[in-house]
Amino acid sequence: MDFTDEQLERYSRHIVLKEVGGVGQVALLNAKVLVVGAGGLGAPMLMYLAAAGVGTIGIIDDDIVELSNLQRQVIHTTPDVGKPKVESAAESIRALNPDVTVNIYQDRLTLANAFELIAEYDIVADGCDNFKTRLIVSDACVALEKTLVSGALSSYSGQVATFKPHAGEGLPCYRCFLPAAPPEREPGTCAELGVLGAVAGMVGTMQALEVLKEITGVGESLAGQILIIDALSMTTRKVGLRKEPRCRACGGGA
Repeated sequence: MDFTDEQLERYSRHIVLKEVGGVGQVALLNAKVLVVGAGGLGAPMLMYLAAAGVGTIGIIDDDIVELSNLQRQVIHTTPDVGKPKVESAAESIRALNPDVTVNIYQDRLTLANAFELIAEYDIVADGCDNFKTRLIVSDACVALEKTLVSGALSSYSGQVATFKPHAGEGLPCYRCFLPAAPPEREPGTCAELGVLGAVAGMVGTMQALEVLKEITGVGESLAGQILIIDALSMTTRKVGLRKEPRCRACGGGA
């Protein structure tokens, strides 16, 4: 692939990185990433994936922009209040980088549409806010052998993990980590517990970084580990995750 003069300038800080170079930038431009959720985690993820030149980005979210979102969901602006989040996010991406093709799905990801949708993409970045959807996303990724970069967020902390059991013996899937959705407890949502806005930016940006690493092959994958982020103490730690032999998604369980 030959870069245009504009692309050479736009992506120059990637291309001069010896670990990325022109080959890595071509990989980014050819990549297809589906982002589940255009909220607190999805917003920074989408901005950094688009800025990096990920060629095709899909966004699925059935929600609309509310004023209370703007404290952390930085892809949306005040004039976007009342718009579908997928439309607002797509407008921001197109304004940032015209190289990017944006596919929007104003819908909730469910068992009915997950497999058909995820099959069209290389990598899935999950920024949803509920366990049921996370498990649906994971099961579809396992079945379709797609890499999943998963994130979770709470008031002052977050988690990031990469799941790709198809890539090596002993690598777990999300269901190995969480076999079933835990019982719902109240309060539990951002609206009830609150969240410091920049924490969402930290976690979502780390997810974007993991996606870029998976595409370019730079650095070490988080596969088989979970990164736990404590924003109040500004500390992180990695915890190893093991494959569950009887996992009903990636193991031998029923």
